[in-house]
Amino acid sequence: VQLQASGGGLVQPGGSLRLSCAASEFTLDSFRIGWFRQAPGKEREGVSCISGSGGPTYYADSVKGRFTISRDNAKNTVHLQMNSLKPEDAAVYYCAADPAVYAWGWAPPCTTEGMQYWGKGTLVTVSS
Repeated sequence: VQLQASGGGLVQPGGSLRLSCAASEFTLDSFRIGWFRQAPGKEREGVSCISGSGGPTYYADSVKGRFTISRDNAKNTVHLQMNSLKPEDAAVYYCAADPAVYAWGWAPPCTTEGMQYWGKGTLVTVSS
């Protein structure tokens, strides 16, 4: 089981990037998928999570209104569209998958707990 995160790079403040999380060997559409980030000297934090069971989509307060998580089931991929990027968004971004089955319409908090599969990170640098 492998996840592959891609799409990171260098962008100027105010710019946009779209990260992608692709899976091999399993189908993502029923998994809870999360995007996490870790900046140097900081703890890994949940950025956005999308439920596999119709539950709410989560965004960290710091990214609400700027980031959008979405699924492309045809391509077995989850995207994180990041707009209006700020220097404080710079970090290594990871995607992760939680295979647990939850009650329809419910999702746990967007933390690393339960995230069983992790991809290698992709670096996002926001600088002029």
